[in-house]
Amino acid sequence: MTTTWNIDPSHSTVGFSIRHMVFSKVRGRFLKLTGAIQLDDDLGKSWVEVTIDAASIDTGTAQRDTHLRSADFFDVEHFPELRFRSTSTEDIGEGRLRVTGDLTIRDTTREIALDAESAGRGMDPWGNERIGFTTKTSIDRKDFGLQWNQLLEAGGVLVGDRVDIELDIQAVNTAARDAAA
Repeated sequence: MTTTWNIDPSHSTVGFSIRHMVFSKVRGRFLKLTGAIQLDDDLGKSWVEVTIDAASIDTGTAQRDTHLRSADFFDVEHFPELRFRSTSTEDIGEGRLRVTGDLTIRDTTREIALDAESAGRGMDPWGNERIGFTTKTSIDRKDFGLQWNQLLEAGGVLVGDRVDIELDIQAVNTAARDAAA
């Protein structure tokens, strides 16, 4: 059996952290995303697609967010979206999945692997079936053309290369929603 789930952007989070000045981390998130998950009894036939609005980046500091939207980083004027499309899904046991796919940032696509964990499944108060997943991965920002940096007088660089990414995804079963319509 195959089920399709639409990602609920108001109950999902795409967060990240990156080293700043070598000794601390800056955390942020993207506020706007869309996507779908298709789950199949044959897990290898399952897939996920997510599109993130690059301009929706939020680190809690307006000046930094403006710089991140600029050509130095995401260049949202020319590359308004970040995209992930899975290419394979593997059950690695105990409710965990390895989802491999293509991540595109600034028109550069690289294969990444996400370690996902089922966070559960149930009905909401309005009769919609929901499912949740959490996942983590790390990428090297330079692999996606995010090269800007500044040397520090005391040594090191202003912005680290490794970006840790965490997603908390909640999705709604489309079959139940379509049947009610």
